[in-house]
Amino acid sequence: MSEKLWQKGYELDRFVEKFTVGKDYIVDVKLINYDIVASIVHAKMLSKMGYITHEEFKQIESVLKELADLVKKGSFQIKQEDEDCHTAIENFLIQKLGDTGKKIHTARSRNDQILTALRLFYKDQLKEIQELTEKLIKATENFSKKYGKVSFAGFTHTRKAMPTDFHTWSMALHDALKDDLSILKMTYRLIDQSPLGTGAGYGIPILVDREFIARELGFKKIQQNPIYTQLSRGKFEYLILHSLSQISYDLNRFASEIVFFSLPEIGYIVLPKELCTGSSIMPQKLNPDPLELVRAYHNRIVSKMIECVTIPSNLITGYHRDLQLLKETMIEGFQIVKDIIVVMQIVFEKLQVDENRCSKSLTDDVMATHKVYELVKQGVPFRDAYKKIAQKFGGDEK
Repeated sequence: MSEKLWQKGYELDRFVEKFTVGKDYIVDVKLINYDIVASIVHAKMLSKMGYITHEEFKQIESVLKELADLVKKGSFQIKQEDEDCHTAIENFLIQKLGDTGKKIHTARSRNDQILTALRLFYKDQLKEIQELTEKLIKATENFSKKYGKVSFAGFTHTRKAMPTDFHTWSMALHDALKDDLSILKMTYRLIDQSPLGTGAGYGIPILVDREFIARELGFKKIQQNPIYTQLSRGKFEYLILHSLSQISYDLNRFASEIVFFSLPEIGYIVLPKELCTGSSIMPQKLNPDPLELVRAYHNRIVSKMIECVTIPSNLITGYHRDLQLLKETMIEGFQIVKDIIVVMQIVFEKLQVDENRCSKSLTDDVMATHKVYELVKQGVPFRDAYKKIAQKFGGDEK
């Protein structure tokens, strides 16, 4: 039977135990490697401060590296009775090292422990999303090189409006994603603070070298105030998902545009069959399902963002178990955004443009605004030029 980190000699109601553990033992599979890395650094700090011997540190380090190898091979499982990765790690150390393993939790709480693992996870995820976004940006550039000179009628109010071209169109997403990268980088800089050493929000009653921990774990700086460190859980998650929603927002709108432009009735864009699914009843159908899901997933990101701002919003200072629910929200949110970026990269790499249909869209009415400005260049006041051209297209003569 696994020993819980909070065990005080009584048995918890079985249903309550299952309820409070929730999915943590499953979700924490994504976080255990980060917790192992942070635990090694924490043990190194304990040795530096004299709370454990150097030999004890080397033993703890060796066992934690052994555990990391088991995790990598898929040979280690976090059990429900473990509750989470923190307990699973400590129980493994105690099983291997006895009393030496019991010393690992000196000068830390599960609260700053999970914050540290999450921060390390978030940093890696943000870097990965940045790299994927840069690949998508490159795909928009390549699309522009291939089709950028093709002109077509742009739309306002879903009605043909004025001419544009695929360079302007694709570079709109390009520029939007560039701005999104700036937001991601700002978010990364803000969360790049080490929380380890703040305990459950009120510090640690013995001296710890937080600067040493931050350097060893690759954080830019330490998060100074212990109460705010706990308050930032939920706040930082909200910020991260807001940043990710900027990407999903842009991809949502361009997914809708591609669905619209690829309508047979418009036909500017041709979606290759490998980007479409079919109907179970209508044999002629080719459906843009991946693009429709990109649209829908943006709304899921927004809903997860709302979770992150509402769950912690009315809590007083200090840790609360409510925050446990945000782990799954964040892990799923990162995966969704990574997936939709990759899907849109594939779409831009395979999209085709029907130059003939684009050319046919440039009807005389689409050039109306240009005709207005031809008159303006001749000295005609804009409002008079506007009315004169409007009359040609059925406008009021008054």
